[in-house]
Amino acid sequence: MRLSDFEYPLDEALIAHHPIEPRDQARLLTVDKQDGRLTHTRFDVLPQLLRPGDLLVLNDTQVIPARLPGRKRPSGGNIEVLLVRRESSPDGMIGEGERWVVLVKGSVRPGQQLELPEGITATVVESRDGDHVLAFPKYLDVLAYAEKAGTIPLPPYIRRAPTEADRQHYQTVFARHPGAVAAPTAGLHFTERVFDTLRVAGVRTVTVTLHVGPGTFKPVTCDDIREHTMDAEWYDFPQTAAKAVNETKQVGGRVIAVGTTAVRVLETAATHGVPLQAGRGTTSLFISPGHDFKIVDGMLTNFHLPKSTLFMLVCALAGRERMVEAYQSAAAEKYRFYSYGDAMLIL
Repeated sequence: MRLSDFEYPLDEALIAHHPIEPRDQARLLTVDKQDGRLTHTRFDVLPQLLRPGDLLVLNDTQVIPARLPGRKRPSGGNIEVLLVRRESSPDGMIGEGERWVVLVKGSVRPGQQLELPEGITATVVESRDGDHVLAFPKYLDVLAYAEKAGTIPLPPYIRRAPTEADRQHYQTVFARHPGAVAAPTAGLHFTERVFDTLRVAGVRTVTVTLHVGPGTFKPVTCDDIREHTMDAEWYDFPQTAAKAVNETKQVGGRVIAVGTTAVRVLETAATHGVPLQAGRGTTSLFISPGHDFKIVDGMLTNFHLPKSTLFMLVCALAGRERMVEAYQSAAAEKYRFYSYGDAMLIL
């Protein structure tokens, strides 16, 4: 398929720059993937739209305050560092601390020292394919340091500076494992009240982990989308999740992924065989129309950018024409789009 097949017009006024409060009062567009029927409702009625025995699979990654301002030494030029993933922990060598793969806004070179907040100096030890590797001082816990000195990396289409409130808003209430630079946004709408109602309705929940990287915003530039390569992201599919998914499938229940990241974990696990086995590693699975879904029966998702891999994934599940129609309906009804926006349920 061609990249132009995944274009759709959108009024930029519909892009949500602030979260909905309370979280569960977001609007919800339900899409029947069989007949295309659309229903407009609200997120907090989600338990009424599901069946006893359904299983929701959520991504419990935690967004880290990954943006760090700084200056180059000795020139003093301004730079900004985005922590992407830890590459190594201290190995006992004198002066060696954690090494992190980072993106740097500004020009840097191997051997250059970067002055970061709170008097921390990091050294560029490697540059490769647009990324850099920073070595931090020995004994510095970089995640703990980022919690104090960093800011939340809001998506580039939210054109405002992050606030202290975004540390809470741009985080799911069930986030447990730090490591993401972007939120699994379909999960932002859940509240403890919704989880309580789901339990009463007989709907089960289970968590997996995928640390969302900056590649989630990487544009597709090739006309033939089959030539696109996804950046690898680390995931963990624990035994509890494998057991819950296998049990749900055995009794005829539906496995409903909360977000594109949960879809990719489940379908990656399925590449190793069904019934599913627990596992962890990295995935660069690119799901586009024509994908044979082995596990996912439905999904909860936000509204995604045109021509993005995320929009291609939802088109793979529900059909491109159906999704374009659903997006057009959402725009006509003034739904809020993207990370802080409203939600869609595909069943």
